[in-house]
Amino acid sequence: MTQQLSDQQERYARGLRALSAIDGEAGHKVVDSLADIAPDFARYLVEFPFGDIYSRPGLDLRAREIATIAALTAMGNAAPQLKVHIEAGLNVGLSRDEISEIIMQMAVYAGFPAALNGLFAAKEVFAARAAASQDHPA
Repeated sequence: MTQQLSDQQERYARGLRALSAIDGEAGHKVVDSLADIAPDFARYLVEFPFGDIYSRPGLDLRAREIATIAALTAMGNAAPQLKVHIEAGLNVGLSRDEISEIIMQMAVYAGFPAALNGLFAAKEVFAARAAASQDHPA
């Protein structure tokens, strides 16, 4: 039982490190927002996607965020999550142009409405990021 607890603690710690590297403050806000309604789900969110999947070898974080942005755009109904992952894409080195191209590519496979919604989500993230950088110059 002690080994199982230790493995679970390492999985959670690994997930928190990945979450911080990928999503930064936005990811922690999502996890924190679940604390009063579904704390177990918040833990699962850290352990499974970030502790298990994002931490796997085989794809770098840029490739993982390309896939995630494409999938969330194609879903067409996940704007809040898409915005978090557009921010994450910027955090791991994707450019605004690359993100726009990823989203535009989804028009072929998910339709124009999904791509339009994705582009509008990206526009909001880009504008918020630009405003934040003007508020806090480097």
